[in-house]
Amino acid sequence: MDDIALKLTDVEFRRQRRVILAGVNLEIRRGEKWVLFGPNGIGKSSLVQMMSTRGFPSSGTVDILGNRLGKVDVFSYRNRIGLSSAELARAFPPNEDPLDAVVTALTATTGRWRDTYTDEDVARARGLMEEFGIAYLEGKQMFKLSEGERTRVLICRALMADPDLLILDEPTTGLDLGGRELALRALSRIGAEDVERTVLLVTHRLEEIPTGFDHVAVMGRMSGDEADAYQANVAGNDPSPGTIVYTGDLEHGLTSERLSAIFGLPLSVTRTQGRWSAFARA
Repeated sequence: MDDIALKLTDVEFRRQRRVILAGVNLEIRRGEKWVLFGPNGIGKSSLVQMMSTRGFPSSGTVDILGNRLGKVDVFSYRNRIGLSSAELARAFPPNEDPLDAVVTALTATTGRWRDTYTDEDVARARGLMEEFGIAYLEGKQMFKLSEGERTRVLICRALMADPDLLILDEPTTGLDLGGRELALRALSRIGAEDVERTVLLVTHRLEEIPTGFDHVAVMGRMSGDEADAYQANVAGNDPSPGTIVYTGDLEHGLTSERLSAIFGLPLSVTRTQGRWSAFARA
């Protein structure tokens, strides 16, 4: 288990009567660079909550950096996990300085109060903001930022503590073309790093997969007998539970046939100069 960064075993997640996720199994080794890919509403955000210690499965087990979720105080290792997500963005006080939002990653807190940081800490935060083109945001307030600016602040925060596990949930949401390409360039460098940091990028857009990531977990709906077993626990006309339908390399995972089945329309998937894209066939 020493080389396993993240392991989900028979994970199920229920909200009220609805089964959101079922039969989820995933194993990610230290240093690997993964993409979690799937359509909206499939349960990706619920998995991110668990993998970042901010949510718990209804059944099954989640092991993160050698700690079993629910068995160890999450605050003892949460600072080893870098997270960028829209839900985390809502946790900051509206008047928070973006620089403070980045530097407080060192204590895994949202909202700077009496905590203090060294000059080196602040310099590192400024350096990350410079790298992502948002140095000008220092001194401003989080609630006044555009969605794209806030997204880049969260990416900087996720990198601030040099985490062992880095989770980037839809990291280019809200960015215009220039901002997206700037972020993807930096994320590609992260993907290409020969370090022990494990990175998981979550997205539903093929064109937002940076180069350097070589593993993918594709999410889809349960089907056949597995799905039928959950019908008694599904409220109304809710869809069958989400699950992981493929794990492995991107080339064999992101095929036209697989994505056509997942999205329910005929798609053509292409890859050019390391970047992915898809369009509906006429």
